[in-house]
This record gives sequence, structure tokens and C-alpha cells, in this order.
Amino acid sequence: MSRPDNLNVIRERIQSAKIGSVFVASDFADVSENVKVGVSLSRLKEEGIIKRVMRGVYYKPEYSKLLDEYIAPDPDDVAHAIARNYGWSVIPCGDTALNLLGLSTQVPVVWSYVSDGPYKEYSYENTSIQYKHTTNKEISKISPKTALVIQALKTLGKDGIRKETVERIKAGCTPDERKAMMIEAQYATSWIYEVIKMICR
Repeated sequence: MSRPDNLNVIRERIQSAKIGSVFVASDFADVSENVKVGVSLSRLKEEGIIKRVMRGVYYKPEYSKLLDEYIAPDPDDVAHAIARNYGWSVIPCGDTALNLLGLSTQVPVVWSYVSDGPYKEYSYENTSIQYKHTTNKEISKISPKTALVIQALKTLGKDGIRKETVERIKAGCTPDERKAMMIEAQYATSWIYEVIKMICR
């Protein structure tokens, strides 16, 4: 029986992915071991199919004719790809959480995440990504949307919550997400849970 052509399998999977997708070796763990996947990703970089963000992290680039340059990958996608590669659970926090929920239009200077992994910082071009270790109860056994909302509310603080804040978060959640949030957030700090109840009404 012939051996599968791992390079072509990885190439085809990347070509079928959406523009801007970020990849790490662990995304192809079902194809081959990490070292061999890494070699394949380097080959695909040489072919121009993907571009390197930093060591071990690549993305499927989009070229802007208007800007006459490649568009950088979404920092949030890069942050989650790094976490996938190490098996960390991560949730955006601080200004990053506010930005992703549409509560702030300011692009974060540092993209920050709470994680069950170690404290780490990564930089590429003009972007910095920071992981802060936290207890599992803040990020485990709850959905990413619930955890994101909790982190955003913590960043704003009890006195920073406005009616507009509640309405904007509510508008960005599906009925199913609000239903899950009511259940998952009941062990959060009491004032946060009171705000979440307003969001879920």
C-alpha cells in the first residue's frame, strides 16, 4: 500500500481554508508528526502558499492591490493558534476583550489573554501578544463567549457598566449564547452575574 503524500494533504487543506487562516503544526497532527509537518509548512512557505508570522506560525495571506502589500493576520487568530499548538485554553481579557466585543474601537497595544498555560509574551512586526496564567475556574467548563463577557465586565469594573454596555453585549450574543451564559456565569462575582442577568433578559 502506498504511503500518503503528507505535503500534498497539508497543501490541499490549506488551499481549501479561508484567506487569513492561521496554522501551526498541531493543526495537522492527524497527518503526520510535528517535525515532519514543520518541514512541510516550510516548503509551502517557499512555494508562496503561506507566509510565516513567527517561528512555527504561518497564515494564508491576502494581498491588497489597494495597499500593494499583504494584509497581516488577525492577532486574535494568531493568539489562538499559538495556544492550540501548546494545548492551552485561552480567553481574551482587558482591552482585547473590550475590542472583540465591540465595546471599544481602540486597537489594543498588547493583545492580552488569560490562560491555563504559563505566562508568555510573543511579538511579531508591530504586534505583541501576552498570556497571563489564571485559575482554571475562570476559563474552564464555560463557553468562550461567557468567559469573554466576564473578562470584559471585569475590565470595565462595576462602576463602568452603562445601559449601552449591556445592550451592545446583548446584541452580540445569540439566544443560545445568552441561555448558556445565565447558567455558566452563576458562580462569577455577584455584581458580574447581576449584569449578565440584565444581558440575558
